[in-house]
Amino acid sequence: MGKTIIEKILGNHAGREVVPGDMVDVQIDARVARDFGGANVVKNLKDNGLGIADPQRTFFTFDCNPGGSDQKYAANQQQCRVFAREQGIRVYDVDAGIGTHLAIDAGLVGPGETFVSTDSHANILGAIGAFGQGMGDQDIAHAFAHGAVWFTVPPTIRIELKGVPSRTATPKDVTLAIIKHFGASGLLDHAAEVYGPYVDQLDLAGRVTIASMCTEAGGIIILFPPNQAVIDFCRKAREENHGRDARATQPAYADPDAVYAQTVTIDIAGLTPLIAKPGQPEDVIPVSEVRGTKVDSVFIGSCTNGRYEDIAAAARVLKGRKVAPGVVLKVVPATDAVWRKLMDDGVFAIYKDAGALISNAGCGGCAAGQIGQNGPGEVTVSTGNRNFPGKQGKGAVYLASPETAAATAIAGMITTVDAIPAEPVVFKCGTGRNVAADPRVGRSEQVAHVGHGEPTPQGKPTKVKGRVWVIHQDNIDTDMIFHNRYLTITDIKEMGKYAFDNLKGWEDFAKKAKPGDIVVTGKNFGCGSSRQQAVDCFLSLGIAAIVAESFGAIYERNAINAGLAIMRGPLVGTDLKDGEEVEVDFATGVVRLAKGQEVRGKPFSNAQLKIYERGGLLVKM
Repeated sequence: MGKTIIEKILGNHAGREVVPGDMVDVQIDARVARDFGGANVVKNLKDNGLGIADPQRTFFTFDCNPGGSDQKYAANQQQCRVFAREQGIRVYDVDAGIGTHLAIDAGLVGPGETFVSTDSHANILGAIGAFGQGMGDQDIAHAFAHGAVWFTVPPTIRIELKGVPSRTATPKDVTLAIIKHFGASGLLDHAAEVYGPYVDQLDLAGRVTIASMCTEAGGIIILFPPNQAVIDFCRKAREENHGRDARATQPAYADPDAVYAQTVTIDIAGLTPLIAKPGQPEDVIPVSEVRGTKVDSVFIGSCTNGRYEDIAAAARVLKGRKVAPGVVLKVVPATDAVWRKLMDDGVFAIYKDAGALISNAGCGGCAAGQIGQNGPGEVTVSTGNRNFPGKQGKGAVYLASPETAAATAIAGMITTVDAIPAEPVVFKCGTGRNVAADPRVGRSEQVAHVGHGEPTPQGKPTKVKGRVWVIHQDNIDTDMIFHNRYLTITDIKEMGKYAFDNLKGWEDFAKKAKPGDIVVTGKNFGCGSSRQQAVDCFLSLGIAAIVAESFGAIYERNAINAGLAIMRGPLVGTDLKDGEEVEVDFATGVVRLAKGQEVRGKPFSNAQLKIYERGGLLVKM
């Protein structure tokens, strides 16, 4: 039976043939911890007496707070630096840029290889036909210590892109079309491969853009079969950074008779520029439907659109023009090498002449304390990948291509490159600020101050009974569970009081919750970032279990590895109410409701049960 790309890569790194559903230990070619997760990785290693399997394949990348402008970030970064010196680990420090881009550009990973990081967009590596996966702190600590992590081989969806988009459409528009088709969870638990004439001619930057937003459709990874240009780029990157004796890469391609879970055809013929409305990356419409919407700010950058080609494309729109009065244009290149090339080629001069703010390289936009955040009521057009409420600030965020973002900055309103007005739209005196149309953004912050309980000890029962909290909502992301403004917290005892702090209607959850309570919710719970804190906050509160229809892939493994009891079960479709008592049997998957009704969920696998019973992946037997 033929194999897909991911089956070949994982099989090659597990030392045996694999099929979807197999759980295997996968050797990891490059293991990375970022600045916000790195301190927790170091703590996990020290607390469990673990060493480093191979320092030459182990790295730190400081891209979340490249200025080190927050005291806790600065402390976390320094802790990682000291540990790296002791262990002989290379640090790509605050001047280097986004870790996933460095992995490609510095030759840390090549086609057919494996990469893990505390970055939920590590699946960007699919752009070069490599396996990349974002993971939590315990997973990364395990990879640092043992050089391998467990992984369940996913089924693969084959995506066929049909036709050629219009001349004004870009790879970001094609990406948004894919996200619109699949929705927030359409790729959940799946890998994908992308094919078609459009893909064949797509450059590396375009492939990165599409691969980077796999996470926003719930997927494991979107893989591109590497063409010769990509192979040559990766070979050159490895030789320049590691010498001609650097290890060779072996690209993996799907067999002609590979078995796919399904084949999906997406028609992009004549595709025009698209934009995602505030709140949901999959809420995609033609830009024409919101053309004329007044904006306060524009952001160009992120791991999705921070490469040279992206920023240069926007500069071509800006050349000879000015940013509209009252609008702030912020630019953050992906890496320092990109920054330098933009400077050397005169691209930055175009931005400065237009009136833009240019930052040093880094993630930008996606975390508190970075260039790109916005304020309450502020309307932003961003080239990022996420516009969840609170993710890029308290305002409303539209997602669009670099070209649409540049055109919008010039016009002072949302528009496209072929419809920039002769005169910009400006704020009128006495009208005040923009008010976000999305009722979920711009609300006043409500922070809970009291947490309950301690992390659940070892010797956990396989059957629990407790009071339920029923949240009738799908796609609850990790920023809603544990907002990015708290990322520097490393003490699990402090995390509980922030649980659901950014979930509308549940801001006071931590005040009401008690040890032993059970959370019941809908599909794709824990989508979004790879942050371990979104799991640990529930351990801090003593939550006995979370039962959801499905979980985000990274969240699910983070919870399993931390020993948090999570189970898949369709409870939100019942008449279960807050405060009722249920019994959850992890071994059988049966949930018994107060009225005697039984609902069958998915029982723990043997591996999950063993990790749960001993209290976590890193806990010694």
